[in-house]
Amino acid sequence: MKYLIQAFLSFVLYTMCISPSLVYASDEIKETYETADLIQEIRVEKIDTRADQLKSYLTAEHSPMADAASFFVKEADRLGLDWKLVAAIAGNESYFGTHIPDSSYNAWGWAVYTGMSYGAAFSNWEEGITTVSEGLKDNYINRGLKTVADIGQKYAADPEWSWKVNHFMEEIEAFNIYERDERLLALSL
Repeated sequence: MKYLIQAFLSFVLYTMCISPSLVYASDEIKETYETADLIQEIRVEKIDTRADQLKSYLTAEHSPMADAASFFVKEADRLGLDWKLVAAIAGNESYFGTHIPDSSYNAWGWAVYTGMSYGAAFSNWEEGITTVSEGLKDNYINRGLKTVADIGQKYAADPEWSWKVNHFMEEIEAFNIYERDERLLALSL
């Protein structure tokens, strides 16, 4: 984003310097205000990078769920969940889908309480994300379990569960998608 703004400003300044000079003072003032307004719009506009950030994080963790990152965000937005929650639970339960029962797509340990040895089986990551997201909303959050600690008391027997989920949520939040790209670029030079 920083480079985009710098390139835009360079273009504007370059254009202003080489344009024909039959400009009146009032036109110069108007152009200055229009340029300032545009620069302010660029600064204020927030581009949603959550899906890219989550995908980069999951890719860095070698997760088979990386390509479903935008679906995590979409479902979280649809249900009013924190966009990092369902992915962080998968991080805690199966290290982001890397340790799951064969072909189950169950990275969350979902429905293990039913007596099935491996819990639920989903046909793909999207089905699992939807089922877990809706289950969290209906069976936890809508019943007053609003925090990760509250959810953890019902979701898992591990007393460290909520700490671990919060840890993954913090890691996802802090992950810099550009830092990884810059490191890879530096290594390739």
